[in-house]
Amino acid sequence: MKKTTFSRVAALLLASSALAFSQFALAHAHLKTPVPADKATVDTSPKSLTLTFTEDVEPAFSGVEIRDAQNQTVPVGKVQVNDKQHAQLIVPINQPLPAGSYKVNWHVLSVDGHKTKGSYQFSVK
Repeated sequence: MKKTTFSRVAALLLASSALAFSQFALAHAHLKTPVPADKATVDTSPKSLTLTFTEDVEPAFSGVEIRDAQNQTVPVGKVQVNDKQHAQLIVPINQPLPAGSYKVNWHVLSVDGHKTKGSYQFSVK
C-alpha cells in the first residue's frame, strides 16, 4: 500500500513539474507571423519587415538584421514597435532589395524579461 501511495505522489509531482515548465516555456515571445513570410518569394522588394510575436516586446532591447546571399548585411532603419500592437516590430528597409534570397535574424526581449532569437528566410524575384 505504501508503494502505491508513493507512486501516486511521485506521478503527481512529475506531472505538476511538467506543467509548470511548459507554462514557463510559453512565456517567451516567439515569432508568430513574419511579413514577408518564411520561405516566401515576393515579386518586389518590401519597404519594411513586420514581425509579429506571441507577446509584447521591448523595442529598445530587440533587433533585426537582414543578410543577403553573400552574407552581407542589408541596411535597415530603426526597429519600431507598432503603436497599436506591442507584439509587432516594424523594420524599415532603407534601400530596395535586389532579386535574391535573404535571411532575417531577430532577437527580442519580451515585456516579462525573457530573451528569444531566431531567423527565417525569404526571396525577392
